[in-house]
Amino acid sequence: KGYEVEDHWLTTREQTDAFKATHDVRTTPQIFIEGKRVGGHDDLRRHLGLKVADPNVPSYTPVIAVFATAALIALAIGWLTDMPLGLMTVGHFIAVTMMLLAMLKLQDISRFTSMFIGYDLLARHWLPYAYIYPFAQLGAGALMLAGALTWLSAPVAFLIGGIGAVSIYQAVYVEKRTLKCACVGGGSNVPLGFVSLTEDVLMVAMAVWMAAGMAT
Repeated sequence: KGYEVEDHWLTTREQTDAFKATHDVRTTPQIFIEGKRVGGHDDLRRHLGLKVADPNVPSYTPVIAVFATAALIALAIGWLTDMPLGLMTVGHFIAVTMMLLAMLKLQDISRFTSMFIGYDLLARHWLPYAYIYPFAQLGAGALMLAGALTWLSAPVAFLIGGIGAVSIYQAVYVEKRTLKCACVGGGSNVPLGFVSLTEDVLMVAMAVWMAAGMAT
């Protein structure tokens, strides 16, 4: 923006703490223009008339990132096994998606459960299920990816996916509630709705497909 920048480095914890106390701020770095404190990064963007992202605005970005990453991993697995495209790749995609989503939930399981019990029908009546859910999702996804213990992974995926699908449909389409989805963890702003429903529908579809394969 045409400014000449002069850096003043805080090289120790003591210097940083003293700087925060002097200027009554919680974070560093802080930007000053012509001797007047502007603030941090977001404050500087506002000062320059640039857009600042609102952390409270609903966004599907976390889900898109998970789905895209899972798709790439599934394609990589297919490439390694000489089956880059086909039903197995779709199965790998669903299994990897389940595991990635479970990982995000397990990063802060308390925040996840707090959001999850707001709409899940079983968790609202039996709280331990909210804590069991991400572990069950992770385990079922891992077993499905490995093609092992289908007799266990398929029923688990069908159960948690079925309950989740019914819960989301009830909350969004019947009760018309506006909620955040706990699908990517408790700290997200992903709206509860069709995209959230997709996660559970995929789990149910995967469970049915694997159960059918086991039966034949």
